[in-house]
Amino acid sequence: MPRAFNHVAISVTDMDVAVAWYRDVMDMTVLLGPVEISASSATTDPALVNVVKNVFGPNIGKFKLCHLSSANGVGVELFQFIEPKGVRRENNFEYWKTGFYHIAVTEPDIEKLAQRIASSGGRQRTGILELAPSSGRKICFCEDPFGNVIEIYSHSYEQFWSNVQL
Repeated sequence: MPRAFNHVAISVTDMDVAVAWYRDVMDMTVLLGPVEISASSATTDPALVNVVKNVFGPNIGKFKLCHLSSANGVGVELFQFIEPKGVRRENNFEYWKTGFYHIAVTEPDIEKLAQRIASSGGRQRTGILELAPSSGRKICFCEDPFGNVIEIYSHSYEQFWSNVQL
């Protein structure tokens, strides 16, 4: 059986805007937060400070964190780094470099979600693209308000790619 995805972490520059956007535009459910975590505060749980410093290194100061969930239970973990301060990447679609470069969501009404993203502070990067003429399998690349790339699939991943001839 395939391993299930648990969550994806997304760095943003304004937690309040990000939480509202992912909740209201992407229809995610807020599970926890947002909360501020400080690796240098005496009031922060020492076990949590240990975890934070092990994950982010000794120079991490503080950040905000919020956990959200998608309809199929995959988590979205939002981070706003305060110390050191997070900054927006100039080139957010460096697909030629290794590593993750986008997340994807499933929405049958792909046109409606792409328009909703574009009209709410995000951006539609591409038109609505169909995999094969008359297949009904469509994709569209967009961005959240922080430049993070989001691909929209019209069908689930398995429906989209099963029995496709390339």
